[in-house]
Amino acid sequence: MSFNIARLRVKELAKALSVDSPEIIATCTLLKIPASSPLSSLTLEQSKEIIDYFQKSNAKNQIDDNN
Repeated sequence: MSFNIARLRVKELAKALSVDSPEIIATCTLLKIPASSPLSSLTLEQSKEIIDYFQKSNAKNQIDDNN
């Protein structure tokens, strides 16, 4: 039996996060997630990892801006 795993394209995640696709691809490189183009597919787990990274980065930037 085969199950379809939900996947999201880099460009779709970039649009949802209001960032450019190259920024997502650069983040994938940092997190060692294989993605080389806006059409690359990401699993839900990979997408969550990227979203968490952006949330932590944004929180850190807000703290730095306040100091």
